[in-house]
Amino acid sequence: MQPWTDPGPASARWAPSTPLSEVPAACQEVLQAYLEQCRKEFGGIDPLLETTLDALADFILGGGKRVRPTLAWAGVRAAWEGGGGHPHDGETEGGVPPQAYLAAVSSLELIQACALIHDDIIDASDLRRGRPTVHRVFEKQHRDHSWHGSPEHYGISQALLAGDLVFAWADDMLTDSGVPTRHQVRARPAWRAMRTEVIVGQQLDIAVEARGSDDVADSLKVVKYKTASYTATRPLHLGASLGGADERTVDLLCQVGQQIGTAFQLRDDQLGVFGDPAVTGKPSGDDLRTGKRTALINSALARGTAAQRTEVHEALGSISSDADVELMRKVIIATGAQDHIEDTIQGLTDSANTALHNSWLHSSIIDELVGFASRLTNRRF
Repeated sequence: MQPWTDPGPASARWAPSTPLSEVPAACQEVLQAYLEQCRKEFGGIDPLLETTLDALADFILGGGKRVRPTLAWAGVRAAWEGGGGHPHDGETEGGVPPQAYLAAVSSLELIQACALIHDDIIDASDLRRGRPTVHRVFEKQHRDHSWHGSPEHYGISQALLAGDLVFAWADDMLTDSGVPTRHQVRARPAWRAMRTEVIVGQQLDIAVEARGSDDVADSLKVVKYKTASYTATRPLHLGASLGGADERTVDLLCQVGQQIGTAFQLRDDQLGVFGDPAVTGKPSGDDLRTGKRTALINSALARGTAAQRTEVHEALGSISSDADVELMRKVIIATGAQDHIEDTIQGLTDSANTALHNSWLHSSIIDELVGFASRLTNRRF
């Protein structure tokens, strides 16, 4: 089933040169249409699936920056704007409507949904974007109906399966997008690598937390595989491959994606300690309260005095008040870790921008991608 057969206003006017800024609205339309098609096809199996589809629709359509589809579309456009691909006026190669490429890149949001649903279970999170997490939604359903067994176990079990379901649907959405088979074949290595890397990255994250590793290298390995790969590297790789990019363009975008994706996660680490809950939708100092071994925390441990390291070690995972959070913020700042991570973010962003400006791609896509990357790595939410 093709997700773009009944396009909304934004996706209906999709063209090979559509700006990156229009991706979120068009992606929202495509995802809504696709989920409705899934409801029509599968919702009649049992009322339970209607509940699952409601929870997934609320979660997927209820927020998000649509970073991955935007970067994947940047990859498609880079292929067509100096990168070896060959779009045609109004239609892409082979007479395929450009909406097919929009649908293909939108499938990344279903991978993202799975990753977030499972991540919230692993972290025992109550909120995501200021709303109850999917496993808490199912847990509440169990409590409201006074069903047998543990509400917590029911919620986790149903959310795990809901995440698995959208992971499978992501593959269907890409395959059914209408992008020519030869380009989908070219994109399979990026798609396969992304799916494996995000799962392995999550496993590494769990292991680093369990071991209590203070090693910055361990934290950065988690950043690389859990976030940078599936947030930026592989979406750019996927989009470029779908657009028929040549090898040097794919290599360039993978390099740039790794830098942007790493900076993106390091910014997330900063926000996990210093972010404003009213903006981030997460509790104040969330990473400190949960004891996450982020690159920021491990940098503080590596740079701090013996007394500062002791303070950080004793506080991780045991903080319960805003006053404790504020105290630990001051300790982390005093170690120089916050400034170090800021410098690293800026350095990675500058390197990515320089590589793009020195490339053979057209200035139109370079300027848009540089602007988007800067907004990602300097965000406050």
